Amino acid sequence: MATRVITFGTFDVFHVGHINILERCASLGDTLIVGVSSDDLNYSKKSRYPIYTQDDRLKILQSIKFVDEVFFEESLEKKREYIKFFKADILAMGDDWAGKFDEFSDICKVVYFPRTPSISTTEIIEIAKKI
Repeated sequence: MATRVITFGTFDVFHVGHINILERCASLGDTLIVGVSSDDLNYSKKSRYPIYTQDDRLKILQSIKFVDEVFFEESLEKKREYIKFFKADILAMGDDWAGKFDEFSDICKVVYFPRTPSISTTEIIEIAKKI
C-alpha cells in the first residue's frame, strides 16, 4: 500500500533548507502532499505578508519533481481536516514545531526533521534589508 506524506509551510523566499526538508518528507513515502500557507494565513501568524504571493509559492512547489500535490492551507485549525482529506499516513514537519502536532498521532504518524542549520527565510529577508 502506498504511503502518503503531508507537510505544511509558507515556503517564502525559497532556499536550500526548503529543498532539504521536502526531500526528507518525500523519503518517508510514495506521495508527498504540501500545504502552502495562504497569504492571509501567513499574515495572521506573522503580521506580514510573504515576499512571494501564494500563487508564486504554489507554482514553485508544484515544479519540484518529488512534490506530488500542493494546496493552500487556509487555517491552522484545519490541519486535522487536511490530514484526513488527503488520507495522509504521515505528517512530517521541521523540528522547530517539535511536539506541536503530536495531537494528530491518533490519525497518522507524526515525524519532525531537523532544520538545515544557518538558513531561514527570516534571516535572508533581514540580510536583504541591510543590503
